[in-house]
Amino acid sequence: MPRILPPILAMLCLTLAFAAQAAPPAKDQGSEAPISIEADHMTSFEKSNSVLFTGAVDARQANVRIRTDKMTVYYTPDDKGKKSDKTAAAAGDSQKKKVEKMHCVGNVQISRDDWFGKSREMIYLAQERRVRLIGDAKAWQGQDMVSGDEIIHYIDEERSEVIAGPGERQPGGKTGRVKMTILQK
Repeated sequence: MPRILPPILAMLCLTLAFAAQAAPPAKDQGSEAPISIEADHMTSFEKSNSVLFTGAVDARQANVRIRTDKMTVYYTPDDKGKKSDKTAAAAGDSQKKKVEKMHCVGNVQISRDDWFGKSREMIYLAQERRVRLIGDAKAWQGQDMVSGDEIIHYIDEERSEVIAGPGERQPGGKTGRVKMTILQK
């Protein structure tokens, strides 16, 4: 067990590192804040460089919170054979793993300040810095709301795209619609 514990702790520390950027931008990113994850069960898969959290998953970092039924975090593999731990530490190299992808399934909810999003599934791709809310996706900023089958948030571009999915046939033969509600002040 002691050999498995360090990789698990490293993953726990990385799991929400993306979350400060996954929700719409805010003044304080909080990426250095402590990370807390609770779930009914956790399994580490060293061969596939992933950790699976199941059962009422509740992950938090600063003002970001993700809740879901199941969360799988994929992280960068160890660089075995490059340098020994002592050599790397002496050279100042970081041995930290990085999140490559996060996949949440079932009752996904992500919130930050007055922004709230929900869907059946969420995929975060770190390299592309893109978050996808998939399946009956909805997002609120205050009381304003947008919905569609999928919401894609491009973090670096600070832009989002809402995609209509297959739905009931609409007049004119179209299927599915994107919906938005804006409350005027």
